[in-house]
Amino acid sequence: MSSIHYPPSTDLREMLRFSPDDGLIWLGEQRMVLLHTAALSALRKELIESVGMEQARRILTRMGFASGQRDAELARKLRGDATTIESFLVGPQLHTLEGCVHTDPVRLEVDVEKGHFYGEFRWSHAWEAEVHLKEFGQAEHPVCWMQVGYASGFTSYFMGRFIPFREVECAAAGAERCRIVGKPVEEWPDAQEFTPYFEADSIVGRLLELREQVEAMRQSLACRRRIPDLIGSSTGFQHAYDLVVKAATTKVTVLLLGETGVGKERFAHALHDLSPRRDAPFVAVNCAALPDELIESELFGVEKGAFTGAHAARAGKFERADGGTLFLDEVGELPLSAQAKLLRVLQEGEIERLGSEQTRKINVRLVAATNVNLHDAVEEGRFRRDLFYRLNVYPVTIPPLRERIADIPALVDGMIARFCSLHDKRVAGITDKAMNALKAQHWPGNVRELQNVLERGVILAPGNGWIEVEHLFIGGAPVMPPQAGVGADGKLREPQARLPTVAAEGDVHDALLDAGIPLEDFEQSLLRRAVERANGNLAAAARLLGMTRPQLNYRLKKHDGER
Repeated sequence: MSSIHYPPSTDLREMLRFSPDDGLIWLGEQRMVLLHTAALSALRKELIESVGMEQARRILTRMGFASGQRDAELARKLRGDATTIESFLVGPQLHTLEGCVHTDPVRLEVDVEKGHFYGEFRWSHAWEAEVHLKEFGQAEHPVCWMQVGYASGFTSYFMGRFIPFREVECAAAGAERCRIVGKPVEEWPDAQEFTPYFEADSIVGRLLELREQVEAMRQSLACRRRIPDLIGSSTGFQHAYDLVVKAATTKVTVLLLGETGVGKERFAHALHDLSPRRDAPFVAVNCAALPDELIESELFGVEKGAFTGAHAARAGKFERADGGTLFLDEVGELPLSAQAKLLRVLQEGEIERLGSEQTRKINVRLVAATNVNLHDAVEEGRFRRDLFYRLNVYPVTIPPLRERIADIPALVDGMIARFCSLHDKRVAGITDKAMNALKAQHWPGNVRELQNVLERGVILAPGNGWIEVEHLFIGGAPVMPPQAGVGADGKLREPQARLPTVAAEGDVHDALLDAGIPLEDFEQSLLRRAVERANGNLAAAARLLGMTRPQLNYRLKKHDGER
């Protein structure tokens, strides 16, 4: 029998949360899925029958390897004050908790600094062995490929070097139980026989590469010049983009409509880049940012001496954009006098500088944008009706971000890559829970707000780590639905009590105030109670309190120092 004993799994069970209201299962910040073993069995069987035993083994091994690596990332956040062995045992315990197999350690030697590792484990109730026996009968060789991949992925990530496992006994091949052994790849004399299963498959890889090439050709035929800054595949986004593509080769004045932050200037840039004017200037003007007395001189230019302070003649934005595109953002904020001159430019194709009677011919493609309702502005006398009709020839409405939720993952990936490059930092990506929180937001500031949130996330996330919810929403994290946990008896506990309404919050606050408990005493009592409920595990206690472990440590030390 093994002399290695597992530490209590309370901290791991606390990470597994069920959210009945929205049908999500979480392990830490990673989304999980509860699948029927029969469904996995059917998939496994179809893989074997379609691509053969060797290719199926490679695919499933790599799939398990990726799963093990993700769990190793979770293990790094847990049991920081535990021994190396206890930290490593997070992997076997999580593998058991996830329902894959019951793991009994036989021998375990771990020295991360020296790179030494030897692990031997026995498996009971291995799902892969059971389904293989059912579908194919007794096997000649071990068949728990995904589980071996998991053990190898977890250990390799934990050790910082490639540690492959081999299944030396398998219940599907006649053994009483499965048994695996893991050690550094160079210590396996026959490593070349099984390490290819951990590598990308050349045949499947070529098929995937060919599929990607076909998809790229299809996309290029649909849109020959896709603009990198415009990301989206939702129906509303594609409709707006298609309208821009169709207008690009014409001379029509385009009016971009949409809320603040939806990316109107990016669409204007795309229109310019797709047009024959792409090599000429693109000039952008925010009409709302200019004082009324300066708008006309900024747009149409000024002659020397036209007004006090005009010491030299100066070209306006229209002249600077000659041959190219002029983007007038917030055009609804233009004063009426400037609107009259803008109408003349659109009708006659000529301007007059302020203080001059000489007309100048210009060749400019005008793109206007507004987030106000120009119909209402016309009715209220704030916008010229004739100018509105002239601008409204080709309107393009850009949908708000809340109407294009399907585009958020692609937007997030692009923004993370850009901010990592900007701040010279590398992150592993964004957790499933954080992505889910982004999708649940209303986004009144649209893409611009998402961009700001993700830049903060990249900055606050640990180097080479994951962007989590707490890195995105400082002081205002979204309210998550109530979640149920798993008790020591394996049963789901009821969702933890929350403060869902102002009335309930008020009741709690009134009760505390009526009791006359000092705030410091209440905080100390709450911290101690959380530690007790977590059986002394500080990481689990911190999760109960909705804070990080360093924050909990700080508060505990502060109260200890006050005694």
